[in-house]
Parts: sequence; structure tokens; C-alpha cells
Amino acid sequence: MITHKYDIVVIGSGPAGATVSRFAARAGLSVLLVDKKQELGAPIQCSGAVSRHALEEVGLPLAEEYILEPIYGFAIYDQAGKAKKIDYRRLKGEVYGPGPDRKPLGYVVDRRRFDRYCMMLAERAGVETWLKTEGLGYTPAADGSCTVQLRRYNQLLEVRCRVVVGADGLMSQVGKWAGLQTHIKITELAGCLQFIVDRVETDGLLEIITGHEWAPGGYAWVFPKGNGYAEIGLGVISTMTEHSAQWHLDKFMRQSFFKDRFAAARILEVQGGGVPLAAPLRTQYADNLILVGDAARHVNPITGGGIHTALSGGKIAADFLVKHLQGAEREDCSAGALAGYQSAWLAALGDKMWKLYHAKTAVFHQEDIPTRDAYLFKTMSDYFDPNSEYKKI
Repeated sequence: MITHKYDIVVIGSGPAGATVSRFAARAGLSVLLVDKKQELGAPIQCSGAVSRHALEEVGLPLAEEYILEPIYGFAIYDQAGKAKKIDYRRLKGEVYGPGPDRKPLGYVVDRRRFDRYCMMLAERAGVETWLKTEGLGYTPAADGSCTVQLRRYNQLLEVRCRVVVGADGLMSQVGKWAGLQTHIKITELAGCLQFIVDRVETDGLLEIITGHEWAPGGYAWVFPKGNGYAEIGLGVISTMTEHSAQWHLDKFMRQSFFKDRFAAARILEVQGGGVPLAAPLRTQYADNLILVGDAARHVNPITGGGIHTALSGGKIAADFLVKHLQGAEREDCSAGALAGYQSAWLAALGDKMWKLYHAKTAVFHQEDIPTRDAYLFKTMSDYFDPNSEYKKI
């Protein structure tokens, strides 16, 4: 029995899903946003770093509610500790820095509070939200709409909509409903682990440490966390090492050129999960359905960062859906009619993300480890360079 009707049903309330919902509802579409979780942003599986530009371009207020620490630049290290530092407080001190007349380059955010804040903005824009609600499937109808099967508080129900937006994360089940290939090869899935620690000094920079010795297939990091805390973590590709991410993180903290800096560290929290370092999905749409964020593999394949691309991709999806569902062809929600979403995303972000993926692949196709290490250090240094073509990804 169909209980409700909407223009859009969004499955997954992370940054991508909440952003699609907010902009679509603000434009006058009826939107239902559902999530199977009862606590947003948990478990935490990312460092929470995001650029100021990414927040501003989707109209997110810079709120103390979710911001933990301002960021002013980057330090990229090779395996032995040689560093390339890009500190905007020194490069452009008249623009970047602390104080009311200057600004940060970005922030480390609290993911629980950040996700809740994004959902709050969606709700205030008119989105109806259901937590503890699992998407089970969908069925396109002859009239151009579709029926979505849900389980809410263990009650089975159906809702009708024009388009389902899959924002349900890595290896999207929503995409699988439509036969899309959302599986990720194990060779492109980084196992990540990070410790939230006390007694480790930081200086407003995101520190990236490259080298097979510390993080085979990925890199290690040290990020400011706010309140005097830091994040120390790394990601590894399981096919490139015989050891777990925890083994490598313990080794990094005990043996790397940072070992004296880490000597007094006290671990307060352990966080981890899988992060895709893969290409975007080649097809991100089907009849009555599109995918956004991690579900469409909108993740930076060089850094593994996904917040910026989720926010940007969510707005692109909303802009497309608003134009389509309020246009003359609104009754046609076939795959062909929704293909324009992917075209818009490719033009704005996707083509450069594909280019980054090919750059990453070229690095890790180097079989000689010292050559690969040097190549990765250069690639990461070039990526974060102020003149990089990827500054907005």
C-alpha cells in the first residue's frame, strides 16, 4: 500500500544526500530523506578535512557547531622526512591566517555534528526526514514514476516518487537495485585506521606522509583535531602488504621520523573503515534513479577525500533534478532522460576526477618501490601546489 508521494526520495543522509535534499526542497520539490541509521555521522570513517571553498559553494554557514580546527595549508613528506610545505599564512599572509581580517584555507570538522548540521539545514528547507528507515528496493512504473519499498521501525511500507537518489555510500545497494556495477575491487579499496590522540603538537597544517615503508598503496597523515588533539592515521591497500592497517600505524608511530613527536601520545579514540581510491562509476543513473557521493564513487582517487566532492556533487544533482522535474519533460524519468545529470557532473568535476584516477594508477603501476615512492611524493606535492589545476576538487 502506497502511503506517501514525493518528487524525490533520497536514500542516505550524509553530506551528499542532505545537500541534494536541501537544494531540491528549497526549489519547491517535495523530498523524503531516509537513513537506516539512528545516529548520523557514525561510525566515523574519515579525517573530516574539508576546504572552506567547498562549504561556501553549497551555502553551508561556517558554524562553530561542527568546526573543530582551522587549516592553513599542507606539508607533504617523503619516506625519509623531506618535506614540501605549502603554508598560506606565509604565501598569502594578507588573506590567510587567524584573526577577523583573514581566513582559513579549510577546516577539520566533527563528522557527527557536521552530518547532523547538514540534515538540519535540509529539514529547515522543507525536507521530510525518516531515520531508522531502510531502503529495500524500487520498481519503475509505466506512468514514469516509481515505487520505493522501505522498512521503517520494522514496518514495511511503500512510497511513490519520480526519482530515487542513491546516497547510501560505498558499494551502493541502491545502485545494485538498478543493476549498476557499484562493486569496488579490493586493489582499489584502502583499509584506513586513525587514532585521535592527545599530547601531539600540530600547527594548522594537514600533514601527508608518503612512502611504501609506512603506508603501502596509500599514505599516512597527521591532522589537527582541535582542543589540543590530533588525528594520526593511514590507509593501505591489502594486496600490497602482508600486514593490517593497525600494524602499519603502530610501526609509523614507533619508527618513523615523527617518533619523538609521538612519544607522549595518548590514544583517546580509534576510528577506521574502507575508503575507495577508485575511478568514478562509469554509469551513475538508471530509470528513475541517480547516484551521488560515495555511492557513485565521487571520491578523490589521490587523497581519498570525499566531503568536498559529496557536497559539490549533491548540488549538481539537485540543480539537474530541479530543472528536469519542473520542466516540460518532467514525466520522463527514464535512464535516457536522467543521463544529463552525469554529463553535468562530468563537466563540473568528473573529468578532472578521471584525470586524477589515471595519475594515481600511473604511480602504483610502478613496480620498483623507490621509483614509486618518488613518483607518489611528486604527485601529492603537485596536487597540493597553489597552482594545481585540481584546487577545487
